[in-house]
Amino acid sequence: MSENFNLEIILPEKILLKDQTTSVTIPSFEGDMTILKDHISLIAILRPGIIKIFGSKKAEYFVEEGAVEFSNNNLIILSSTILDVKELSRDQISKMIDDCKNQLNNKSGLDDKTNYVISHKVDALSRINL
Repeated sequence: MSENFNLEIILPEKILLKDQTTSVTIPSFEGDMTILKDHISLIAILRPGIIKIFGSKKAEYFVEEGAVEFSNNNLIILSSTILDVKELSRDQISKMIDDCKNQLNNKSGLDDKTNYVISHKVDALSRINL
C-alpha cells in the first residue's frame, strides 16, 4: 500500500509544485510539523523557515509566510513568498540576512510579532547549506 499523499505548492501567479510525496516538514507558528499520509486534518499559518519535502524527489523551499491545509491526504501550501533553496546563491542569502539584521537593529516601530518573524527569517536563512 502506498504511503504517498498529494502535495500542491501554490503561488498567486502559478502552481509551483504538484506531486505525490511521503513526508513534508513545514515551519508553522505552532512549531515545525511533519505531515505523513493519513495525518489528522489541519490548517496552519507558516512562519519563515524551510519546507522539506521527502519522497521520490527531495526538495527544500524557503518560505516567508503562508498557510497550509491538510485534509483527505491532500496537502496544499499557499504562499506569496517561496524560494527553491537550490536556486539561491550565497550572496542572495547573505543579502537577505543583512537586510533582516538591519531591520532588527533599527527596532523603532517593530512590534513583537514583526520582531519574531524577522528573527525566524534570519535563523532559517542562516541554516541553509549550499
